[in-house]
Amino acid sequence: MLTLATAAGYAQQWEFGGSGGGGFLNSVPVSGGTGSATAGFQTGAALGGYVGYSQNQHIGGELRLRLLQSNLSLKGSGSQATFSGISHVVHYDLIFKTTRNSGRVQLFAAVGGGMKVFRGTGQEAAYQPLSQFGYFTKTQAMKPMASVGGGVKFALTRRVFLRTEFRDYITAFPKEIITPPAGIKYGMLLHDFVPMVGLGFEM
Repeated sequence: MLTLATAAGYAQQWEFGGSGGGGFLNSVPVSGGTGSATAGFQTGAALGGYVGYSQNQHIGGELRLRLLQSNLSLKGSGSQATFSGISHVVHYDLIFKTTRNSGRVQLFAAVGGGMKVFRGTGQEAAYQPLSQFGYFTKTQAMKPMASVGGGVKFALTRRVFLRTEFRDYITAFPKEIITPPAGIKYGMLLHDFVPMVGLGFEM
């Protein structure tokens, strides 16, 4: 936020927009119990928006907000247990851009960081399938997050462009949301691969 505020006084061009897509998350291995299992989150929709600036022709920055549908999941012993959930993402990225090809196409790479809030929103029950591998909780957890990715911008008019992009949101696994029982261990890192398509507007 401080970087964004400092850069505002020097920004040559501002832009804003929104996009939608899907979140594809990896599962982490569950160890220590009888049998094999995995813990993670199901594929879900992703919606959000951003505001950005261009410091010069090749460098800029973006502040982004995103809502992701992230239902909780445990798989093992030939069955699956699920629990509804969502997550919220806020992050700031540095943007590195190519010169626009004939004024219409521009490639960009992004790297930054922020926070991701995981929320379990289902109804807790006294009995849960696969509870020997983990428990779903109706609570929330906030995790520091790294953001890397890139994409392509296609100019539709002088001020409007189509934007296709991809992000990998990297966090520690939220054990507060899917809690391992005593003696059970989960893998450490969670990747949320998010392809998106949207519209942007330059000012």
